[in-house]
Amino acid sequence: MDAERLIAISRKDLAESRAVPEVMASAWRAQCLAQAVGDHLALFGPQELRGEARGLGETGGRGVAGAGLPARRPGGASASQLSEVLDLREALEGLGGLLAEVGMALVGVACGTDEESLYWQCIEGIDAADEAGDRVRVMLRRLPEPDRARPPERAAAAGPADSAAGA
Repeated sequence: MDAERLIAISRKDLAESRAVPEVMASAWRAQCLAQAVGDHLALFGPQELRGEARGLGETGGRGVAGAGLPARRPGGASASQLSEVLDLREALEGLGGLLAEVGMALVGVACGTDEESLYWQCIEGIDAADEAGDRVRVMLRRLPEPDRARPPERAAAAGPADSAAGA
């Protein structure tokens, strides 16, 4: 599954999370997705982004501990489903938004808990989401500005059969 779709599903999953265990699980899955995107770009992304992408992969993996978290929701997505990044800028912008939302959700949990271990787990997750977001912003700055005079390569490369299949 492409990164853009996985990120959209993860954002929806996080937004629909109500109880603390659901928020924590959604945050953890989002951090795993950041790790998967970073690892993917470190291998297949543009050369000028590979260093930051490796750092994103390392940072994303240390977000929120996954022990005891509920399984993903029906219709949810998993970072292990990542197969490609169709639009690098769109994926990075979406991932940056997702990481910011993860940070805000974890702040809410941290502020509402009396459990010290949960509080510190949230703080570690907030720190990891912030650091991963910093790496995403650096990669976005390193991307060349899109040429507005020509259609995107993805649309130009897709033939009529590809366009019909995506609809």
